[in-house]
Amino acid sequence: MRSSTARLGALVLAAACAAAGTLLLAPSASAADADLSSIRVNEVESQGGDPDDWVELANAGTTAVDVGGLVLTDDDPADRYELPAGTTIPAGGYLVLDKGADFTFGLGGSDAVRLLRADGTVVDEHAWTSHAATTYGRCPDAAGAFATTTTPTRGTANDCSTPDPDPVPVASTVVVNEVESNGDDTDWAELHNTGTADVPVGGWTFRDSDPTNPAYTLPAGAVVPAGGFYVVDQAQGGQPGFTFGLGGADAVRLSDPSGALVAEYAWAEHATVTWGRCPDGTGEFTDTTRSTKGTANNCLPPVVVNEVESQGGTPGDWVELFNVGTTPVDLTGAVLADAGGGSWTLPAGSEVPGRGYLVLDEAQFGFGLGGADTVTLSSPGGVAYDSHSWTQHASTTYGRCPNGVGDLTTTSEPTRGSWNACAGHPVPAPWPGGPDETAVDDEATFTGDLSGLDVEPSGTSAPGTLWAVQNGDGLLYRLVDDGAGGRTVAGEWTLDYPGGPGGVVDAEGVTVAGDDSAGGVYVSSERDDRADDVSRPSVLRYLPTGTGGTLTATTEWDLAADFPGLGANSGLEGITWVPDGYLLDGGFVDERTGRAYDPAGYPGHGDGLFLVGVEGTSSVHAYALAEDGGFARVATVPVDLFTPFGTDDEPVVADVQFDADLGALWVVCDEVCGGQTALFALDASGTFAAVDTFLPPAGADPTFANEGFAIDTGATCVDGYRATFYADDNDTDGFSLRTGTFPCAEDGTDPGPGTGPGPGTGAPGPGTGGQGTHPGTQPVAGPGAGGGSAGGTQPTRTALAQTGAEVGSWTALAAGLLVAGGAALIVGRRRHA
Repeated sequence: MRSSTARLGALVLAAACAAAGTLLLAPSASAADADLSSIRVNEVESQGGDPDDWVELANAGTTAVDVGGLVLTDDDPADRYELPAGTTIPAGGYLVLDKGADFTFGLGGSDAVRLLRADGTVVDEHAWTSHAATTYGRCPDAAGAFATTTTPTRGTANDCSTPDPDPVPVASTVVVNEVESNGDDTDWAELHNTGTADVPVGGWTFRDSDPTNPAYTLPAGAVVPAGGFYVVDQAQGGQPGFTFGLGGADAVRLSDPSGALVAEYAWAEHATVTWGRCPDGTGEFTDTTRSTKGTANNCLPPVVVNEVESQGGTPGDWVELFNVGTTPVDLTGAVLADAGGGSWTLPAGSEVPGRGYLVLDEAQFGFGLGGADTVTLSSPGGVAYDSHSWTQHASTTYGRCPNGVGDLTTTSEPTRGSWNACAGHPVPAPWPGGPDETAVDDEATFTGDLSGLDVEPSGTSAPGTLWAVQNGDGLLYRLVDDGAGGRTVAGEWTLDYPGGPGGVVDAEGVTVAGDDSAGGVYVSSERDDRADDVSRPSVLRYLPTGTGGTLTATTEWDLAADFPGLGANSGLEGITWVPDGYLLDGGFVDERTGRAYDPAGYPGHGDGLFLVGVEGTSSVHAYALAEDGGFARVATVPVDLFTPFGTDDEPVVADVQFDADLGALWVVCDEVCGGQTALFALDASGTFAAVDTFLPPAGADPTFANEGFAIDTGATCVDGYRATFYADDNDTDGFSLRTGTFPCAEDGTDPGPGTGPGPGTGAPGPGTGGQGTHPGTQPVAGPGAGGGSAGGTQPTRTALAQTGAEVGSWTALAAGLLVAGGAALIVGRRRHA
């Protein structure tokens, strides 16, 4: 506590004069009987300003007022600070009280400050429901109502000016150059200095478009070097940085210490990769080919030479191009050349679909490829996009292994216009169900961030109830069939942590234990979005009732101790519940003991295990969750089948779903892997092993950000198919929820009628091109999809190393699953106690 003498250092005079070095103050009123009608709570900083929270009092009168003995408190009466005897506020002056130096309590996002006489009489007060973007202050100063100020002005008159709604950045060589707004690890913005001299940026402030988010001040000594880069990163763990997240429609703004805007960039939706200037520093922003955090942007189109036939294939030599990006790439005017001087300009209409192929034939480009040769694809201006050289013909073809992203090596067999066949890299099977994913939500029902899904079976042939969660704002939805092929929201709840209110659950996955929501709806979460730089990988149990409101978790299982160093945005994604009966009959092995799983070893865990997909480990982990909040990891299932298409991407376990009808576990990757899914089942060793991987439905867009997957039960089969559901985190075209079909195994041995594609139009999906302007130019949409008169050649599918089973057809897959997990078909579903 400061003395009254020291307190004079915090007094700022609005009217004073100096004579012979002496400070003259107006006479002070007596503290005992002072008229306090001129004393105001004038400005409040509640969000950790400089140096921390503070409260400014003002004296609007013409006489100094003794305020010693008055009490400052917040909305908790137990928080009290008594102003020292003799403390005076001069006429027209101010007094600033600081957290730490004066009062010890902090001011919250929903709080109040009150100035009281010793008898509890209120002198003045102000309450608020959320932090101000700057401060709360009286406008006009010391007299008006409280408003959000333009800038903090501790100890001086409040800044009540109207800010420029569209300020023009001041001249600077520092620009925003690249932005990651949907980072798997952290969000960030890259600054670039286009000048020839270093620019110090220490003390500059960084904000997004939400004025309620606190500004991040760049550390002292920060410099953007001449011609170089500086990354402003999101805080994570011990790493300093900004504490807010960047949204799908957002902006970043950089201001100098005076508050002048220096650089900014705004966007309307997340980039597929990042938003970056092309060329660096001066160009327009575009969706980049790959993330280049802290280095020069990659502005080349995301098209690679994917497979080469140089020894007279069918119908001759050919070059296959692949688009690793998610949007079509127009190669009109691009040039294909070899080392012998052959050159051909691609004609108008030469387009490579997102995640698709374009095959160029010898009959088009007019020259043969030699035993020792090079093929290069270049821009019309001669900038090389990609090339490959070889010293002798391949025995088959040269192809990227894994498809699209690996090095070119000798393939197992030619696969023109489809997924490369490579030793050690399984070829995903075509989806055995219908070709389409059809929207079942009304447009704008959701606005993005829809994530995990689960079906609560009806117990009859009627469609089940669909549960869904939305990350970012922590929502739980109950969706019911509308009788016309769509889904209607029948319940919407805001999720909170135990002991709420105030938490924002970053809900990523959802499951209904025992197929009965009366026993609880379980949600997997990465973090509390109030502190989105801190990992909090949790499973939370809720008991939803009615049709909406706020749900407080009855139990939280915080698994952070099992995942040291896990990134805040790399935690729990999907979750599913697997009955003990299936695990016991399948001989499931407990990795903790090395012996057969014994449920009795985990008292209070119910009658099943929870399997969670973790983004940061690219694995599925099985947990026994005890009623008292305790937990034990029973097994880990590595997921290394998926092929990501971004050069810096890792395969993502976006969702997991136990399928009791197949006796198998679905594992889902999102658009990072082009919408691939995989099936796992218990093998002879008692561990979950991969049975097969699948491409997305042939007519579906492989760039949908499908973070959620669910499948209805066999009891709901219609014409040999049951419904699948997909949650698109990006709300593409205004729709977040889509449905497809999957074949039913009607009697447990026969997949039923229609082993080919299921119900659907069979029309080409988005980005499916027709024939090129020259014969033999085949744009092929989607990985593995054939097209054109000389369409894609499907590779011969080989056994997965994990099972040794031939699964080249749906019939073989169904038979394999009956062997691996058929016990589950007999055990059925057990209700969760």
